Amino acid sequence: MATSKDFSVKEKLTALVKLQKVDSKLDGIEILRGELPMEVKDLEDEITGLFSRKTRIEEEINGISEFIDSKKEAIKEAEALIAKYEKQSDNVKNSREFEAISKEIEMQNLEIKLCEKHIRDANEELADKVRLLENSKKLIATKEGVLTHKKSELEKIIADTQKEETHFRKLSDEARTHIDERLMYSYDRIRKNYRNGLSVVPVDRDACGGCFNSIPPQRQSELRLHKKIIVCENCGRILVDNDMNDSIEVK
Repeated sequence: MATSKDFSVKEKLTALVKLQKVDSKLDGIEILRGELPMEVKDLEDEITGLFSRKTRIEEEINGISEFIDSKKEAIKEAEALIAKYEKQSDNVKNSREFEAISKEIEMQNLEIKLCEKHIRDANEELADKVRLLENSKKLIATKEGVLTHKKSELEKIIADTQKEETHFRKLSDEARTHIDERLMYSYDRIRKNYRNGLSVVPVDRDACGGCFNSIPPQRQSELRLHKKIIVCENCGRILVDNDMNDSIEVK
């Protein structure tokens, strides 16, 4: 198999023009997909974050519920102690014992009131968390609905363009084998520098097809000879003569 160094400048230029036209076709497919791939990715990330938030809220609800249960259990224990002390008060022998038992009963009643306050506060917090959880679930459902629609739309576009994209990627890979590594690096670098992805442009009406800067007649004569790679002095794009550009078609 021939290597890129075996190809003439004209062959390399021909391959560059073909590659540019193929890559422009691929760019058109990407434009057709628009922002959908990014939107799908953003939605997936957002839904992942919402699920994490939902899990955190559920854990907080479980923690509050356990706290309420512990306070209810504390009330039962206090009530049991009160019943015990009241029974003991029936058998007191002196006022000193009665006062001690009364004090214990009072302490347990205070404990019950404190637990009841904790339960009321916790129930208010629990109600807020439950509302947050319901809102989180609704938001997740809404976002998942949007994601399903976006994915369906993207999958349809991909399905419609898959055969065409595969064909052009094959042509792109083939064209690249006719271009040496350094020239290929320059081509890719230039493509990244411009939003329209044009690295190779024809000279049209005496001007660069990329930046429209005037190209001197001498330069145009050199272009038509196909003896060396010439770039636009203004924008750095690779220049080709219009005849070569028009003679190469990509289908």
